[in-house]
Amino acid sequence: MHESIPDFTMPDDDQVKAAADALRMLADPTRLKLMWALLQGEENVACLADLTGARPTAVSQHLAKLRLAGLVTTRREGTFVYYSVADAHLRPLIEEAFGHASTTRR
Repeated sequence: MHESIPDFTMPDDDQVKAAADALRMLADPTRLKLMWALLQGEENVACLADLTGARPTAVSQHLAKLRLAGLVTTRREGTFVYYSVADAHLRPLIEEAFGHASTTRR
């Protein structure tokens, strides 16, 4: 059946695993809030804790996981570390997730 679909290709196993890992990381409410905040611009842990309503230690742990997953990057300025979204491709994914959430709540 799929042979009749022009230019149909399945992603390879590595691509599927990477996508599933990224979605798994984003499946946590605090991490999703952090990513939404970081889509607005880079920020430090204290500000992100204030924005998300989470404790700074919890925010730091979540950011460490997001960084290890390659979803956020860091920039050091003196004693401060600033976090930002690692890839512009994440913006539409996160925006679509929130868009979907707003339509299913009705």
